[in-house]
Amino acid sequence: MSTLDPVTGSWAGRRFLNDRLDWNLLRTYLVIGQEGSMSRAAARLHITQSAVSQALKRLEEQLDCLLIVRSGRRFELTETGEEVLRIATDIYGDISRLGTVVQSRQDDVVGKIRILTVSGVKARHYDEFLADFHAAHPKIELEVEVLGSPDIISSLLQKTATLGVGLCRLPQPRLEQRVLFRERYAYFCGPRHRLFGQANLSLQQLATENFVSFTSDQLGGNLSPLTLFRDQQGFTGKIVASSTSFEEIHRLICAGFGIGCLPIHLVRRDVEQGLLWPLPPEDGVVDFDIQLLWNREQKMSQAEALFLQSIQHMLSIHEQVPDSLVLR
Repeated sequence: MSTLDPVTGSWAGRRFLNDRLDWNLLRTYLVIGQEGSMSRAAARLHITQSAVSQALKRLEEQLDCLLIVRSGRRFELTETGEEVLRIATDIYGDISRLGTVVQSRQDDVVGKIRILTVSGVKARHYDEFLADFHAAHPKIELEVEVLGSPDIISSLLQKTATLGVGLCRLPQPRLEQRVLFRERYAYFCGPRHRLFGQANLSLQQLATENFVSFTSDQLGGNLSPLTLFRDQQGFTGKIVASSTSFEEIHRLICAGFGIGCLPIHLVRRDVEQGLLWPLPPEDGVVDFDIQLLWNREQKMSQAEALFLQSIQHMLSIHEQVPDSLVLR
């Protein structure tokens, strides 16, 4: 409990908390709150579930309050727990920005922009925007990291990146999203596959084929409509290889592991060169929107705000351009 220091007139417990609080415990609690599950938090942090529970217990002891109410396997955050989670999110976001602040100069247009993106992003208007932005602001540094869409969303919620480019099938309360471009997925096979080169194939002839699949191609994942399509068509083949990377999925399909879905615009040249063979349905399977994502609650530097404003302006102009001019 906090006690009043008779000499300084300050609350001794509060001063102790400020000086001695283990920030790693807040980080663990942040992940618990974001995942909504002790087991998923443990998996994400690469520690045991017991270690996660112990960290939560220690944090509650240090804060002298209850953060989570358990009911069997489920739990809910207390009112205090919700407030601590919000503060922890802000703290972690601010800490992650220290590197940018330290590296930035006083010049208004100097700074770092951290972009998280899925692999295989290819859109002419996006490439041209980056070229134009760099020409106009050569002192602004970009750091681009390739991640899966769930990790991008998680990082943006933690405020550790400026922007994300990826799939976001379900709206996130704190994230803004805007369509960067749309891509259509279709089935393909490689030269070593028995269906390669066969014309006039039907969907029924694919029913027993094994699949190469994106990791998010599962019920509840960002590519789950691909799973639903297979189920609706009565496909019985097994997923024999998977990855979060477009390049690795492409490699495995070409190697003959199985058939798989790829964005049509990314493999058009491979089809022309005989490296991939298109499979039914002829018009593809499903469309996915690649989203520009950012956290509306994040405090952005001038460089970050300028980048976000500029790319939104580009998208406003681009929305008036036919889709046929979007992809190459």
